[in-house]
Amino acid sequence: MGIESPGISESPAIPEVTELKDITLGTNPVERCLIFAPDAVGRMILDMLPELERRVSRLVPVSVPVSSVIPPKTPVCFASMFTGAEPLSHGITQYERPVLECDTMFDALLRSSKRVAVVAVQGSSMSVIFNNRDMDYFFEPYDPEVTQQTVEVLHGGEYDVIVAYHQAYDDQLHATTPFSREALSAVDSHVNDFEILSTAFHQAWQDRSRLLLFAPDHGAHIDPSTGHGNHGENIPDDMDLVHYYGIWR
Repeated sequence: MGIESPGISESPAIPEVTELKDITLGTNPVERCLIFAPDAVGRMILDMLPELERRVSRLVPVSVPVSSVIPPKTPVCFASMFTGAEPLSHGITQYERPVLECDTMFDALLRSSKRVAVVAVQGSSMSVIFNNRDMDYFFEPYDPEVTQQTVEVLHGGEYDVIVAYHQAYDDQLHATTPFSREALSAVDSHVNDFEILSTAFHQAWQDRSRLLLFAPDHGAHIDPSTGHGNHGENIPDDMDLVHYYGIWR
């Protein structure tokens, strides 16, 4: 988007994304960005559900294999995703949810006079750790309301960057397993809602250069001691992710 990275960022630009941007936009910046962040949708579950993966990749065709951070817990992961820094640098190193005081992507955007909104489930990590910034927050009862509010925010035309967070799959895998009927239904709902958001994204920003991103935070495994789903281990099921990007002029 033509802005500087957060001050604590330790991560280089992702070549697949910068190449896509250069091919699509040349030297022009991305003007608008929507980031969809479904909790716990790791590479393992998308490999198990190839039709869902195809539906995602049809909407955002550039897939980038990435790794979560250790430990792969939601607030640790999102803090790293939106700072570009390792946990020891941003300060969230376990499942705790302080409001981050370090420099984040949101602060970098605001310094460049970008208008930012976070739409998330009330009480989620995304609704807590990035608070106290001069941007707009929409905290909703659950995923369907997040989707509805994000569509409204898109069509309102007030923002340059919007982050939309969903959590049903994470909730269901903890209550059951990552592969239960309830959990798989939640993943399907995430993809359905991403399709809805993609349509609104293109309608609302059709006259802008724009980037759409599908960006989960970690995966999950079955905890043998409980028989339920869990995450937080340095193992492929928890750590392996795919992020998907699309850029249009």
